[in-house]
Order: sequence, then structure tokens, then C-alpha cells
Amino acid sequence: MTSPAGPGLFAGNVAFYDRYRLGYPDRLLQRLVALAGLAPGDSVLDLGTGTGMLAIPLARLGLKVTALDPEPAMMAAAKTAAQASNVVVDFRAGGSGDLTPGLGPFKLVAIGRSFHWMDRAATLAMLDRIVEPGGGVALFHDAHPPVEENGWFKILYDVARKFGRDECEHVRERNGGHRRYEPFLFASAFTELDWLSVTIRQTLEIDDIIGRAFSMSTCSPERLGGKQEAFAAQLRAALQEVSPDGRFTEVAELVALLARRPD
Repeated sequence: MTSPAGPGLFAGNVAFYDRYRLGYPDRLLQRLVALAGLAPGDSVLDLGTGTGMLAIPLARLGLKVTALDPEPAMMAAAKTAAQASNVVVDFRAGGSGDLTPGLGPFKLVAIGRSFHWMDRAATLAMLDRIVEPGGGVALFHDAHPPVEENGWFKILYDVARKFGRDECEHVRERNGGHRRYEPFLFASAFTELDWLSVTIRQTLEIDDIIGRAFSMSTCSPERLGGKQEAFAAQLRAALQEVSPDGRFTEVAELVALLARRPD
């Protein structure tokens, strides 16, 4: 199982990712834990943990969490955050290509905003071997409904396109219809699907939006290179045209899809 998201790709995103990416609300995770039938002490794998946005709150809920990520800088940030939160997480270097049957068993495998980087069919086939009977896979993502308050989101993407966002390989793939999880899940052992979601509303400032952009692989400092300052300047100017005081509202849906084997 190979992935374009190997070590180094997100090294420069860490500070932006940790500060500006949307976290997962506790009430979403609590509902997932209840639906999945998890109890304190159950083993959970956070695959592609990033800065620990899932691993740490799941550990707070009393679960025994193992967290994998191929990016050393992300892993270092996650370890620091876990220590600050006073929780124990078993952090290990690796990604979907490093999964082996001996790694499990797990009652749940959580994947937050990274499934699209993986060989999804091969990953699900391996997860079938390490998820215990009665367990499942939870895929997380966020979405922005097309409401008027989210107009800033279109501005961000319009500027990103001027700087080559649509040339990224995984963006072209998702534009071809592969962002949806269902085709991969229905072709796997995990075909019983339940969607859970929580919608939040919060205030953003221009620097928050620029930081969010830099947290994305399509607008990362590495990818923009010498164009980083020009990108930030164009995005700032476009946002200020809409809101001179620099304040915006974000309406976002945080989603978890729990996939289990049929009884």
C-alpha cells in the first residue's frame, strides 16, 4: 500500500495544522464511541494521526489508543500535545503501508482527513484483518455547507486555484468522483454504514483563514515555495474586499462515518 503522503510532505504544515484546522467536537466523538459500543480500555488505532486531533480526545475518553503517522514533525507535535493533555498514547512511525496483521486487534480504527491519501481498497482489506469481530472503521472529515456565511471559503479556493491548486494529483482524483467513501466501503468487508455529524458556527479573522489555507496540502508552504507571500497577500486583499473589518463567520459540519461488518 503506497501513498503520496510520505514523510516530508506535511513537515511545514504542522504549526498551521495544529492551530487552524478544525478539531472534532467532544459530542461527536462521544456519540461515535456509544454507537461503536466502545468501553474504557478498548483498543483503538488512529491511522494518520497528524497532530493527534483524534488520538488525544479518544484517549481522554479512556480508550487505549495507538497512533500512526509517517511524518516525523506531525508525530512530534502529537506527542507534545498528548503530554500537555496528560494522556497516554502509543505513538508509532508509519502509515497505511506499514499495517500488518500483528499490529491489532483493534475494536475501532479511526482515520481523520487522510483516507484519500491511502490506497483505500488495500487499506480496508488489511483493516479487515486487524479489526476484531464486532469492531469497525470510522472515517472523519469536515464540510462547509453552501450557506451565505461561508462565502469566504469560495474566496480561499478561488485564490488557491490561481496558485495551481487544481494541478495537485489528489485534487484531480477527487474531482473525478473519488472523494466519496461509499464505493470503497461497499467493496470491502465494512458495508454497514452509519453517519454522525455535528455542525458548528464560529467567528474567523483573516489570519485564521490564511492559516487554514497554509494547513492544506494544496496551499502548503512547501508547495507554494517562493509564492507563499504573494498567495497570502492576494487572499488577504480578496477577503478584505468582502469584509473590511476582517471578520467572518464559519459554518462547518464535522462528520464521522462508522463502517462495520454486517451481522
